[in-house]
Amino acid sequence: MTLIKSISGIRGTIGGSAGEGLNPLDIVKFTSAYATLIRKTCTVKSNKIVVGRDARLSGEMVKNVVVGTLMGMGWDVVDIDLASTPTTELAVTMEGASGGIILTASHNPKQWNALKLLNEKGEFLNKEEGNEVLRIAEAEAFEYAEVDKLGTYRKDLTYNQKHIDSVLALDLVDVEAIRKADFHVAIDCVNSVGGIILPQLFEALGVKHVEKLYCEPTGNFQHNPEPLEKNLGDIMNLMKAGKNDVAFVVDPDVDRLAIICEDGRMYGEEYTLVSVADYILKHTPGSTVSNLSSTRALRDVTRKYGQEYFASAVGEVNVTTKMKEVGAVIGGEGNGGVIYPASHYGRDALVGIALFLSHLAHEGKKVSELRATYPAYFMAKNRVDLTPDTDVDAILAKVKEIYKNEEINDIDGVKIDFPEKWVHLRKSNTEPIIRVYSEAHTQEEAEEIGQQIMKVIAELAK
Repeated sequence: MTLIKSISGIRGTIGGSAGEGLNPLDIVKFTSAYATLIRKTCTVKSNKIVVGRDARLSGEMVKNVVVGTLMGMGWDVVDIDLASTPTTELAVTMEGASGGIILTASHNPKQWNALKLLNEKGEFLNKEEGNEVLRIAEAEAFEYAEVDKLGTYRKDLTYNQKHIDSVLALDLVDVEAIRKADFHVAIDCVNSVGGIILPQLFEALGVKHVEKLYCEPTGNFQHNPEPLEKNLGDIMNLMKAGKNDVAFVVDPDVDRLAIICEDGRMYGEEYTLVSVADYILKHTPGSTVSNLSSTRALRDVTRKYGQEYFASAVGEVNVTTKMKEVGAVIGGEGNGGVIYPASHYGRDALVGIALFLSHLAHEGKKVSELRATYPAYFMAKNRVDLTPDTDVDAILAKVKEIYKNEEINDIDGVKIDFPEKWVHLRKSNTEPIIRVYSEAHTQEEAEEIGQQIMKVIAELAK
């Protein structure tokens, strides 16, 4: 059994003893700590907290515990039930609520669940707030409401439609062009909430032909739910039949978007954001942001329009903080996470799909042809396992010194930018490892430069 407490929330496997897995006792403690923090920090005059969940088997149980705890803390709960992460984020601001909790373990397998915590803007808590929740939970520094001050409960199932309406209202979502293009689309929603909201989105966009795979929201995921090529054989084979123009794949909480070409080949998860950014920049001048581990192709496309690219530390809250700081018109993460401020500051696969289809309709190209218009980069992802007594910070400092003549960024680990490739080293906060991401113009070069730096780390660790 596993229980992981971090600044972004609490996640774990269902079952086991208290403190070992994600069980009712830990859920109560953590929800109580969050409710206490929000009471202290919230600036909107509202007594509401929104709760949404993905379709996991444990979702109903976890929701009931969270809802009861919030009411016991004196909060009025708005339960939007089966809803994507971006839907829940939008619901917080649409409700004028003080915060929100999303019950989802994102791309983790079905035995996992988690509580993702939102502030009054429908955005993830920052590091300081996350640490304060952990402190309050550890100290059990919370008090429950007296009987006359218990919170109320209301179920509201209108937010999927409100989310879709907000996507259609975006200036750059061209519903008429999408309708005219008469796209044939396939989708894989991995038996979660994407299976509810994506068919509704396509209907609203005027897409008449939708072939559905794993759209029943049972929570019994038919494959590993992370939308990576190794997990998507079924939808790739479906695309090879040649009946569809494009396929979209989402993770269980619908904040990541993978695309598959008309011939069954992966578009490349790094290129979801690159393509959407290309479309946005054509119409809206401005800067872009992605994290340090994302493809260089976004920087190249941004510069093509004479605009400026910025890199942030890894983590959605770091990306959105940087986007606000530089006034970015588009940003996100290379894992298929599109963040479009004209909608909201959160990764949103619905926004990604609507903008990508608008772009595709305007370009009049096949999906594989559109992909070929972008700079070709390949990424390798490795890790170096170290012993618990290894001084990882000292190793990273030495690597920085060795490569001091290259362009170095150390806001999150160490990123070494060579003229034609890069390597990003990040230490784990939970185990003695260094993650090694590398990118170059061929897969071989990406692996080679990654292995080269890994040898340097191995030498330094001796």
